[in-house]
Amino acid sequence: MPQRNPARMNGLRVMITGAGGGIGTPLARMLAQAGAHVTGIDRSDCPACHASIVTDLSDDAALAKLAQRLQDDCPDILVNVAGVMRFGLHESQPIDALALCYRVNLLVPAVLARSVAAPMRQRGSGQIVNVGSVLGSIPYPWFAAYSSSKAGLAALSQGLRRELQGSGVTVTHINPRAARTPFNNGEVNRFLALTGMKADEPEWVARRIAIAIIERRETVNIGAMEQVFAALNAIAPRLVDNGLAGQIRKVRAEFN
Repeated sequence: MPQRNPARMNGLRVMITGAGGGIGTPLARMLAQAGAHVTGIDRSDCPACHASIVTDLSDDAALAKLAQRLQDDCPDILVNVAGVMRFGLHESQPIDALALCYRVNLLVPAVLARSVAAPMRQRGSGQIVNVGSVLGSIPYPWFAAYSSSKAGLAALSQGLRRELQGSGVTVTHINPRAARTPFNNGEVNRFLALTGMKADEPEWVARRIAIAIIERRETVNIGAMEQVFAALNAIAPRLVDNGLAGQIRKVRAEFN
């Protein structure tokens, strides 16, 4: 992994939500190896981190307490990795499951970014990192809530970047493809197999995220074909509709 200038990385305080997960754990380890002091934020202790904040991001009081903590003791880098997957026909999704998906994937990053934005801007340095998904730029059927929550996260990142332009604060947004983690249940794995969608190894994804953080990149889209389809979807979505038609027929036969 590229080495960051010691004056820019060594000793920097990084806080990572979802640091106990399949992507968060290797990411925390890599940033620690690069010289950062890493605090994990998750529902249990994060062994790869120097310290852990054990909390429940689905709880209003816990989120408010965490937000205040980040505002009062602002890290050098905030990394929003924690996420919730929803798969299946949108009409079948329970309302509370939809609320949790939008909360963890979009509201939590927005609240935590709000907490650190002013302190970072006032001191003239910092980095806010949001880990989205390629499904945010290429919304897929059976992932309507997840896709739209990640599309919102991309818009949040872009809006923050423009607000903080010239302040010394970097906003980094990263769109991975699917990864082989417990985040995917059996149905999601079946969907990936039916559609031929690539699932990357967690270590490889974490390394790409770590490099983006170290290099202070702004936007990173993982996957050459995914980048092409994302651009097409933005300017000619009907072409993507036609391109996905065969995959959709296979999935509809399996899951409808």
